[in-house]
Amino acid sequence: MTLTRTAATFPPPVMEARRWLDGVTFPAERPLINVSQAAPVDPPPTALRQAIAEAALTRDAAHVYGPVLGMPDLREALADTTCKIYGGDVRANDVAITSGCNQAFAAAIAALCGEGDEVILPTPWYFNHKMWLDMAGVESVPLTTGADLLPTPDAAAALITDRTRAIALVTPNNPAGVEYPADMVMAFAALAAEHDIALIVDETYRDFHSRSGPPHDLFQNPDWRDTLVHLYSFSKAYRLTGHRVGAMIASPALLAEVEKFLDTVAICPGQLGQHAALWGLQNLGQWLAGERDEILARRAAIAANMPKLEAQGWSLLGLGGYFAYLEHPFSTSSADLAPDLVRTAGILCLPGTMFHPEGAESGARQMRIAFANLDAAGISLLFDRLAALPAT
Repeated sequence: MTLTRTAATFPPPVMEARRWLDGVTFPAERPLINVSQAAPVDPPPTALRQAIAEAALTRDAAHVYGPVLGMPDLREALADTTCKIYGGDVRANDVAITSGCNQAFAAAIAALCGEGDEVILPTPWYFNHKMWLDMAGVESVPLTTGADLLPTPDAAAALITDRTRAIALVTPNNPAGVEYPADMVMAFAALAAEHDIALIVDETYRDFHSRSGPPHDLFQNPDWRDTLVHLYSFSKAYRLTGHRVGAMIASPALLAEVEKFLDTVAICPGQLGQHAALWGLQNLGQWLAGERDEILARRAAIAANMPKLEAQGWSLLGLGGYFAYLEHPFSTSSADLAPDLVRTAGILCLPGTMFHPEGAESGARQMRIAFANLDAAGISLLFDRLAALPAT
């Protein structure tokens, strides 16, 4: 029997983890702490919701098909914002709006890769990237990272073959949280250019970067269009996860190929979500800065609570964006430990095995904590519960 595209990959990890909740009750004195999914649960700010309602009521065009590559005003606004953040030259015709950042990645792979081609993914990898490559018939080539969870261009260079079409980086990283140094990202761009392959840089969590200034100088290279495919998400910035608004910045030539994919899959991104993203870019700069400050405060709370776990043998491997990536001290694999935590500690998190090739030993010792929806008190409670786990 022929293996279908969807059968070629694993079940969605977040959905699989939610099934661990079936039949489990959580007493009032120990409610569930859900740190499994990296998405804001609060709705957008009231002013943005009012802008969405206004668009729904007064803009007839918001209810019909729009341009495949997105609203011209939004493409222009994102190009301008990108230039302000990174410097360099980015124009509206370098921008495509997509139905979420996952679709941007899928579209990029469709435009770059053929059957049996290869894409290099640092491990631990973002599972949806791996899933799409599986379903596209593209080989995921794992790039092992060091103790600091940073990939190196030298290690990537050793993996490049005549079938390699791209290297895909996520920074701040999902799942590891680490922020890739600017000089390292630039070195990857130079490597990709040398081998005439694409460098895909997914910056879904860019707005919560801890460093001041631009995260990298990729757009300041006048030849960036020859190599770079940049991905972004409005979902995390403006709490628009349900509206599915992402973006790709790449050469107009590549976007012409991307347009074929997008037209076939969704015809156009949702209009109301695009109006929301545009309004956010134009009006919510100060609000977003406050959101960043809050995420950085929660990041600091993770660091402040780590001594509770370090005393029990845990280690903090990575911290940033929405994530803390931990190494646990138990003999049990994280694949078994994570579902057991639901029952024994009222914690839902994802095991490292979901972010590594099947059978990788490192994943068995790792856990991802998505902390963006926990305040400082919630983070302290989470760490108290983890520290109270009996040794095994």
